[in-house]
Amino acid sequence: MQHTLYVENIKCGGCAHTILSKISALKGVSDVRVDVEKSTVDFVIQPPSLVEEVKYRLAKLGYPEKGSVDGLESVGAKAKSLVSCALGKIAKD
Repeated sequence: MQHTLYVENIKCGGCAHTILSKISALKGVSDVRVDVEKSTVDFVIQPPSLVEEVKYRLAKLGYPEKGSVDGLESVGAKAKSLVSCALGKIAKD
């Protein structure tokens, strides 16, 4: 089943690389695509119940679903995304 999630904090190719590598590694997830401009993560998943696991993993990386965090949680997510982005840039090169 095809899914699209709108997420926060995607800024560049480093972010996209981290998301792509971490989410693609999940069992049952395939065809992961990240659109930096639209802040979307598209993927195929089977079974559909694994969508919550993908959302959880994205949030742990600093890319929570849009509107799912606010206040201090949002600040924490931004900080995590900076680290994930930097690691993605290093791994990409």
